[in-house]
Amino acid sequence: MSGRIHSIETFGTVDGPGIRFIVFTQGCPLRCLYCHNPDCRDTHGGKEVTVDYLLGEIKKCQSYIRKGGVTVSGGEPLMQPEFTKEIFDRCHALGLHTALDTSGYCALEVAKPVLDSADLVLLDLKSYIPELYYQVTHVSIEPTLAMARYLSDINKPVWIRFVLVPHLSDNLDNIQQLADFIATLTNVERLEVLPFHKMGEYKWEQLGLPYALRDTPPASPELVQQTVNLFCDRGIKALGATGI
Repeated sequence: MSGRIHSIETFGTVDGPGIRFIVFTQGCPLRCLYCHNPDCRDTHGGKEVTVDYLLGEIKKCQSYIRKGGVTVSGGEPLMQPEFTKEIFDRCHALGLHTALDTSGYCALEVAKPVLDSADLVLLDLKSYIPELYYQVTHVSIEPTLAMARYLSDINKPVWIRFVLVPHLSDNLDNIQQLADFIATLTNVERLEVLPFHKMGEYKWEQLGLPYALRDTPPASPELVQQTVNLFCDRGIKALGATGI
């Protein structure tokens, strides 16, 4: 089986527990204003590789990722569900932990086999107020909320990721409503508040794309901590993390 990937990372430390081998898949249906990998969007970009090839690369790193695992990120891995599931199944045969990094924007019936094969889901909840979520991503929030509820129903371990963008997703009502929703879920192990930065802006320029957040400042440590506290006040284990 083969699929399209953007790249791989052999020593990842922020996309799941421990040291991880990360596969960045090609193709994404979202158009996030702060995307730091806009070159992942095009479904025809990247390169085609087989699962056998990826497993060969993973085995080279097996000695130091054994206490970590393999994360499939993107792009959006659920645009290639069979490919992603096959990677996970083959990793399980090696005794490796698997994590899916997803926006949750996928038909639930398509996603379920992949979710069942993942040991951990890193779920990006980019906002909560529907109009704001659409402004940030250009898609509906409903598929992501449905996935979050399903993951809670099956008690799948989840890490929530929320990108904090000044003057955009830092809207107090947005954060409070998001916290209220997450508090209804029973499977969330942690929530990471990722401070916005502009390290990926050059990629937009290289691709000739307009960067709407050119004048947006990075999220300050004080704003990050205030946001972390709001989630903690709802009984959610939240922490500040590396930005996006």
